[in-house]
Amino acid sequence: MERKPSNNDALEAVDFIINVLKEHEKDLDRLINQLGTITESLGETGEITIKIEKIEDRITNLQDEIANLIKHLNAPREVPSYTRGAAVTVKCRQWEDFKNIAKGAETVSFIFKDTEKTFEADAVINGKIVSYTGEFPKDTQLLKLWLSKELTVNEKDVFEGVLSIT
Repeated sequence: MERKPSNNDALEAVDFIINVLKEHEKDLDRLINQLGTITESLGETGEITIKIEKIEDRITNLQDEIANLIKHLNAPREVPSYTRGAAVTVKCRQWEDFKNIAKGAETVSFIFKDTEKTFEADAVINGKIVSYTGEFPKDTQLLKLWLSKELTVNEKDVFEGVLSIT
């Protein structure tokens, strides 16, 4: 027959269970603290991950821009090719002739000869120099702007002076 446990035995069993539960509680507290620490560090790591992703995106964008720039710089450009031989100078007596021939010139020069009251303009187009000599007002800045508009040439490509091919 089975013997019935005494009150003392029952109390010891309850004490044992309570002690085991207390140990489990301590273990759970320790694990919760460790999990909290890990969670905090993951939160920081998550922020770092976001920052790293942003940096990677910036690097990718820079790489794309550099690749596009390299492509642009390596793209063939239309460079005027001139035939070798004697230099050709076309001298125009009429402004309209000069204007028609020199339209879209690569470079234009001009000079105002005050003593002779004459205006000279030279333009390089297709390897030829087109020249004009005639009357014109003295204001050189106005001449430069006017030549630029008349010949459809960028104003920075018009200068006061003389062009010559040697």
